[in-house]
Amino acid sequence: MARRGAVASLQLAVRASAAAGLAMVVVGALGPESPLYAVIAAVIVTDLSPARTRALAMPRVAGTLVGAALGAALAPVLVTSVGSVALAILAAMLAAQLAGLRDATRLAGYVCAIVLLEHRTEPWDYALNRTVETLVGIATAVLVSFVPKLLKEAGRNSRPS
Repeated sequence: MARRGAVASLQLAVRASAAAGLAMVVVGALGPESPLYAVIAAVIVTDLSPARTRALAMPRVAGTLVGAALGAALAPVLVTSVGSVALAILAAMLAAQLAGLRDATRLAGYVCAIVLLEHRTEPWDYALNRTVETLVGIATAVLVSFVPKLLKEAGRNSRPS
């Protein structure tokens, strides 16, 4: 039983690191932007189950789009304060919920906050870059999900190798 968990953990780590490395290469080829958000997206979306990786992809895209758009729209009109950031997070999360994007709500909230807190001077440029980087990370995770598992998991009745 412990071996099965170790194999699964190893395979998840290999998949996540391959997706993150590929995301860094792609973002590096696109320009001077930092690959930080592509790497985060690749690791967060990667799952040992290829179907689960693909299922996680779309909510992450949707949450990024909602949060980035709302953060960019609110940045010019809100003064950065605890109250305004909290209100923007609430708005982004509720917008995702109302749009039926339940699995995207937390991501929408934190992306919105990042835009407000760190990228007030050019919020739409940042929102676009953030979205592109996230899409690259998600795409690499999905691409890696198509690679067959490299190690077979030992079943309960199989002999140890």
